[in-house]
Amino acid sequence: MFDGYTASELVSILAMQGFAGLILFSVFLLMALGLAIIFGQMGVINMAHGEFMILGAYMTYLTSHLVQDYAPGLFGGYFFLAMIVAFIAAGALGLLLEWALIRHLYRRPLDTLLATWGVSLILQQLYRSIFGAREVGVTLPDWMMGAMSLSDTIEVPINGLFVMALTLVISGIVFLLMFRSSWGLQVRAVTQNRVMAGAAGINGRRVDAMTFALGCGIAGVAGSAFTMIGSTGPTSGQLYIVDTFLVVVFGGAQSLLGTIASALTISQSQSTLEFFLSGSMAKVFTLLVVVLILLVRPQGLFVLKVRKG
Repeated sequence: MFDGYTASELVSILAMQGFAGLILFSVFLLMALGLAIIFGQMGVINMAHGEFMILGAYMTYLTSHLVQDYAPGLFGGYFFLAMIVAFIAAGALGLLLEWALIRHLYRRPLDTLLATWGVSLILQQLYRSIFGAREVGVTLPDWMMGAMSLSDTIEVPINGLFVMALTLVISGIVFLLMFRSSWGLQVRAVTQNRVMAGAAGINGRRVDAMTFALGCGIAGVAGSAFTMIGSTGPTSGQLYIVDTFLVVVFGGAQSLLGTIASALTISQSQSTLEFFLSGSMAKVFTLLVVVLILLVRPQGLFVLKVRKG
């Protein structure tokens, strides 16, 4: 397997695979953060989560063209505007979906799975009708182009570094929201004991709606990041939804730290194994290992004990 490679070439290849794994980790984590909030805190299995990501990607695509056409002087910073637009669009759609459908299905996870699966099919067809069936891509600003040389044989793309930095910022914001704000305290109170939270004056209905909208909005930001490393199509979200659920379940559905550790473990495993195996076999092998670990520890890597009321 290693015939024809020198030691330095092998180190370079593994380093590049490791960096590719970090980029994959960034996408997994941004997707999983939103899903962990929705699934872990609310018990809703949102099969349309990938479509919220793709909505963010399409919003980024539209923003790039609008800025390029009408304000070309601002093109260098359009991505920051695109992230805000993606968050608002995905969050607003999530708020509408929660009001129209999800609020009627709380405490019925299998029903939410079927309902949101139908929503995902509807959204895919809407994207296909509006944006076309062909995949689209965005034009990156000049400062995101090129690569940074770490050695004579190792280069890392600047847009990949930006995605990783964005992931760190979003993860920090989510941590502050969930564990250092009054709203996060209300979310955790409703999760642990809904009846007592209501008795304490917390509006559980509003908390549910805003939590679902936040999770969808974060998925929209993940879509913005996704445009920097891949093209966008109506069904692109389905390529990541299974891996994202795997990350959340493996890490522990209600643990932010578990989600981060799980995303890093799965992404690095897939990226490294792709050097030894084909891409599909690397996915299969990673899935088998995760399933075996879950058989031993079904609650995931980290578990948060809660009381249901």
